Amino acid sequence: MLDKIDRTLLRLLQQDCTLSLQALAESVNLTSTPCWKRLKRLEDSGYIRGRVALLDGDKLGLGLTAFMLVKTQQHNREWYQHFVSQTEQMPEVLAFYRMAGEYDYLLQIQVADMKSYDIFYKKLVNGVPGLIEVTSSFAMERIKYTTALPLPE
Repeated sequence: MLDKIDRTLLRLLQQDCTLSLQALAESVNLTSTPCWKRLKRLEDSGYIRGRVALLDGDKLGLGLTAFMLVKTQQHNREWYQHFVSQTEQMPEVLAFYRMAGEYDYLLQIQVADMKSYDIFYKKLVNGVPGLIEVTSSFAMERIKYTTALPLPE
């Protein structure tokens, strides 16, 4: 169970994972060793999955965000494993969800432009047989984007 100090540490790390151990410890009124032990426990128990740098797609020439909805009639384990395997190998896929509702899967794709998207699309549909409907929507403007999870107080 997470206590107030754990939640504060997680909140701070979501804002800036480069904070030093000393800065984190001071923020929660602990010395370095107990703070380090808490961080280690949070990592070992899976609350902290990793620490990353968030990059700017526009500055890197990856300005097109697409949301792809996929329907299939294939629902057996072998097909699913093939689909997941193919998709995991595609760095353009930032997020991949199995859905309830009208569509079976939702993918978030980040590419340079429409031509790059078309290349990605063809690679996916040619690499994964059994897709019966693939439709996409394209983001015109990012209004909100965060990786920070809402933590209870």
